[in-house]
Amino acid sequence: MVNIIVELSKYVIILLMSIYTFSCFSVFAKVYEEDKKGILIRQNVLMFLMQFTAYGVMYLQTKKQELLYFYGAQVLLLIAVLVLYRIFYPKASRLVVNNMCMLLSIGFIMITRLSYAKAVKQFIFAALGLVIGLIVPVLIRKLQFLKDWAYIYAGIGILALGAVAVLGQLSDGAKLGFTIGGFGIQPSEFVKILFVFYVAASLNQSTEFKNVVVTTAVAAMHVLILVLSTDLGAALIMFVVYLVMLYVATSQPLYALAGIGAGSAAAVLAFHLFYHIQVRVMAWKDPFASYSEGGYQVAQSLFAIGTGSWFGMGLYQGLPDSIPVAAEDFIFSAISEEMGLIFALCLILVCVSCYVMFLNIAMAIRNRFYKLIALGLGTCYIFQVFLTIGGVTKFIPSTGVTLPLVSYGGSSMLSTMIMFGIIQGLYILREDEEENIEKRRELRRGRQPETAPRKKQRRREKAAFEEVPKQRVR
Repeated sequence: MVNIIVELSKYVIILLMSIYTFSCFSVFAKVYEEDKKGILIRQNVLMFLMQFTAYGVMYLQTKKQELLYFYGAQVLLLIAVLVLYRIFYPKASRLVVNNMCMLLSIGFIMITRLSYAKAVKQFIFAALGLVIGLIVPVLIRKLQFLKDWAYIYAGIGILALGAVAVLGQLSDGAKLGFTIGGFGIQPSEFVKILFVFYVAASLNQSTEFKNVVVTTAVAAMHVLILVLSTDLGAALIMFVVYLVMLYVATSQPLYALAGIGAGSAAAVLAFHLFYHIQVRVMAWKDPFASYSEGGYQVAQSLFAIGTGSWFGMGLYQGLPDSIPVAAEDFIFSAISEEMGLIFALCLILVCVSCYVMFLNIAMAIRNRFYKLIALGLGTCYIFQVFLTIGGVTKFIPSTGVTLPLVSYGGSSMLSTMIMFGIIQGLYILREDEEENIEKRRELRRGRQPETAPRKKQRRREKAAFEEVPKQRVR
């Protein structure tokens, strides 16, 4: 009977995830707020049903009572996220909140399957991230001097990365961070955010050639320190983020081409200088030929993805434990093996829908500094997703970065929650800008500004009018 339930559950989980993913994009096509609200509520129901099904299966497979208590704690945490954002930030993007909770839920399910002890630690960091994430939007909305701190961001970032390069602990050939009280701290996860703020603040001040050269030199220092620490994933993310932000801020294709050329030359040089990079490239070219010399991880990852096929093996039916660091760098492979490629593709699309929201904010907000912040954080997020999934599927060499909000990692969890908090703050600022513009228009017409209910009613009437096809007058 248990085997039948496990077999059926994987199809239920895939169905729930597919409907949720479809709703992530269908919400963009809705005009009325009531329609969007209905979709967003259904997303919450789908998420909790999926989590209930997954933990029910894991309990039936293991009979461990602590799984039920842990599941209850997760439900309370996710409800707290949804409710507190609704109370404190009624203008916040509910789609971003829902996607954040869904990614957290998927991460909890898979990490619990792999290691209960790691899942508990992840839960602690998620709860801490919630507290920080609720504070960040207030700071973004109230602090008007953030655009003036360019060199403070750069100074803190370079000092933090330099401390890791000198004093950091070596892990798999790279210096990533420190261990304090049993918890690992990876400063580069937080420096990525400071880096985006530095570039945005510097390019907001001026896009003249002299300032571009100075900004490029400081950005190159960040990347160079990371390369010397052989933290290649973070170095590549910062490099790509800088190129995108520089191109958008200056609209100069030559800057982008020069950056790509310099980056390509640096990559070739790094390959010849660092044995660590050579091993990863050889593992990427042919993981089976170099199976005992670095290709083991990628080979096991490909085995897992192939074994899972479209519908997966089912929870506790595969062998994701055979993949080294499955909970951290290769969690996408573990998800593909036991939940299937359909579920994994839906996971990618959920991440893409987050990126679409980031870009919407970047395009809609009028403040240049905040526009660049939204663009930089969005690029940082989606490129990290690309590096993670590209590495485990042998599309690109593995860079050792985590899948945001899904992979195990305290620093990654906290930095991503801060990133999402910043995005929510920018979304609220955008709503404030629209309200202020509307008020000024009303004052120019010599009328009192509209109340919120009247404004909502007028938007509905306008949307309904635009949907009526125009009749040709004869």
